[in-house]
This record gives sequence, structure tokens and C-alpha cells, in this order.
Amino acid sequence: MHFDLVDRVLEQSPDRIVTIKNVTAAEEYLQDHFPQFPVLPGVLMVESLVQAARRLLDSRPDPPSTRLVLGSVRALKYGSFVRPGETLRVEVTLHKANPDGTFDMKGEGTVSRDGTSEPATAVSGRFTMRPMSA
Repeated sequence: MHFDLVDRVLEQSPDRIVTIKNVTAAEEYLQDHFPQFPVLPGVLMVESLVQAARRLLDSRPDPPSTRLVLGSVRALKYGSFVRPGETLRVEVTLHKANPDGTFDMKGEGTVSRDGTSEPATAVSGRFTMRPMSA
């Protein structure tokens, strides 16, 4: 099963991408997570960072020669829930391209709610994208 967690790219440069994911009540994973209080699962918030990073790295002038996957995650923090009807705004920046083919990234996902002026952080952290093993 594949979840596309990038609905639209808002901004993109060689080292930065901003995407959005509109969470709807029709999302299959919300049926079980949680029936009485549906929220975007934390692992899918991380996956939204990974998918945005993959789009960013694939669009560089020197794109990776193999598919990139999540290698490691550091300093991961969860904050606010993301509920149906809300939008997760994901910003990912390339921190460093390493000689071994890995990429150090920084990402943050925020959610804005009606009646609030400041977006709330839903997920943030640093992570590494690495080439997929054969």
C-alpha cells in the first residue's frame, strides 16, 4: 500500500522544499487511528518529511542515481495533532550532501487551525536519506 503524503509543492529551490498534505476524513488509515479521535499517525508525519525530501533531492541538478530511503532520524519531536480537515505544511531543507551518497536533512511539519494566528508544530527533526540497498 502506498500513501502519497504530498498533495502539492508550494515552494522549491535546490536546497529547500515546502509541501502540503490535506488530511481528509476519507484517508484509509484514519479508520483505525483512532475511531473516536482520528489523527494523522506520527509515522506518517515522518513519512511526509521523507517524501518531501525525496522530491527535493530528485529534482537537484545532480540527482541521486538510486532511490533514496530514510536512513536515520535524530531529535524527533511531536507537538500538535493533525486532524481531518486540517493541512500539514512540511518544510524540508538539505543540510549536507555527504560523500557516501547520504544526505543530512532537517524537516518540520506545522498545522494551522481556525482562529489561531501562529501555526503549531506537529513534527520536527533531523534525518538522513540514504540510497536503497540492493
